[in-house]
Amino acid sequence: MDEVSSKACSTLPAPTRGREEPMIREALWQEIHRLFAVERWSKAMIAQTLDMDRKTVRTCLAQAAWAPYQRSPQAETLLTDHRAFLEARAPKVNYSAQVLYQELTQQHGYTGSYQTVKRFVRPLRDAEALATRATVRFETPPGLQSQIDWGQALVPFRRGRAIRHFFVLTLGYSRRSFYLPCRDEQLHTFLDAHEQAFAYFGGHTKEHLYDRPRTVCRPGDGGTIWNPTFHAFAQYWGFTPRLCQPYRAQTKGKVESGVKYVKRNFLVGREFIDDVHLGEDLLGWMATTADQRIHGTTHERPIDRFATERLHLVATEHQPAFRLEAIVPRVVATDFLVSLDTNRYSVPFRLIGRPVDVQRREGRIVIRYQGQVVAEHPELPGHHQLRVLPEHGPGAVARTARQPHLRAVERPAHPWTMPAVEIRDLAVYEACAQAGGVA
Repeated sequence: MDEVSSKACSTLPAPTRGREEPMIREALWQEIHRLFAVERWSKAMIAQTLDMDRKTVRTCLAQAAWAPYQRSPQAETLLTDHRAFLEARAPKVNYSAQVLYQELTQQHGYTGSYQTVKRFVRPLRDAEALATRATVRFETPPGLQSQIDWGQALVPFRRGRAIRHFFVLTLGYSRRSFYLPCRDEQLHTFLDAHEQAFAYFGGHTKEHLYDRPRTVCRPGDGGTIWNPTFHAFAQYWGFTPRLCQPYRAQTKGKVESGVKYVKRNFLVGREFIDDVHLGEDLLGWMATTADQRIHGTTHERPIDRFATERLHLVATEHQPAFRLEAIVPRVVATDFLVSLDTNRYSVPFRLIGRPVDVQRREGRIVIRYQGQVVAEHPELPGHHQLRVLPEHGPGAVARTARQPHLRAVERPAHPWTMPAVEIRDLAVYEACAQAGGVA
C-alpha cells in the first residue's frame, strides 16, 4: 500500500479504540481539525481513515486548542527523572523494554522494576505502530498534494549502458505520475522538470512533498533553511513545499512506488538509440501503460481518477517559465557582480554584500535593491559571460565619459569540465579593475 501525506508524518498516538480520553499528539490533532473544517470530512470518515474511535474524534473536535498529555500525580514513578532518556533512546533500540531496563540499571542508577519500564515503553511502541498504519491508510483529497522524488537506473543504449536520473512527480489523489529522464539532478534540471510536469498535467497541486535534497533545503541552527532559488520558484508558481519528517522518507511512498514502477516495468527488456528515443518511449508508456493500469491501492485507473483531480489543480497554462520572468534573490559579490544562468552582471560597487533582486524582462536583466532599479543590462547570450558597466566601479565618475561599455567575456561552454572551485578568467579581474579606476 502507498504511504502518505506530510500532514500525517509526525508520531501519532497509541491505538484509541475503547478509550474515552486518549493521548492525542499535536500533529494528529491539527490533521483531524483540518479534515473536518477544510476538507468537510465527516467524523465517521475521519475515524475510519485514521483508525480511531469516533468518541476520540468528537473529543478532539470539541477542543478549542491542543494541550499536551499530562500524567496524573499518582502515576509518577521512579522513571520520572529518566523520561527524557527513555523517549530519546526507545526508538533506537526498537522499543525493547529489556534493553532499556539494562541500560537504566547499569548506567543511570535506576532501582525500580522491569515491569515499570515495560509499562512506560508500551504506549511509545503502540504510538509508533499506529504511525506506521496511519501513513499507509491516509489519503489526500483531489488537488491537495503531489510527491516528488528522483530515481536512478542504468539504461541500455546502443552505444552502451549509462546512468540516467528519473524525475518522478506523482499526484496524491489520482496516483497519475509524470516521469522525465535527466542526465543529472542539479537545481536547474530539477526546476525545469517541475515545469514540464505542470505542462503535462495542465496545472499543479497546492502542496508538494519532498525528502530533504540540497536543491530544496539544508539543515540550519534554527531549523530548515530553504534553497533561495527553489523557494522563489515555489512562490512564483504558487505551491507550498512540504518536507518529510527527518529519517521518515517512507512517508512519500506514493512517489517511491512510482520510481520502482518505472524501473520494473518500463525499463525491463528495452534498449534505446539515444536520449530522444528514451524520452519518446517513456511518454508513450506513460499514456498507454502507467495511466491505464488498475492501481493496487485505489483499484481504479489513474487516468480515470485524474478526471476528478484535474478540476482541483492550480492552472499554469498561461504563466511563463520561471527562468523567463521570476525574481531571483542574489547577494552582490566583492567584485560587484551578480550571476544569473552562469552569466555575470555588474551593479554599483556600494551594494557589495547587499541582497538584490534580479529579473529577466523582455531580453533585459533588471536588478533592484529595496525595490529600486540600480542596474539594467541586455541579457547576455550563451553561458559564463560577463558584462561590467564602468559607472558601477568606485573610480567611475571621472572615467565614464571616455570609457566604452566592456564587451562580454566568453567562458568554456561545458560547465561539467570545470573544477569544483571556480577559477575565473583573468579578463574578469581586468574588467573589474578598469571599472574601479585601478591603474
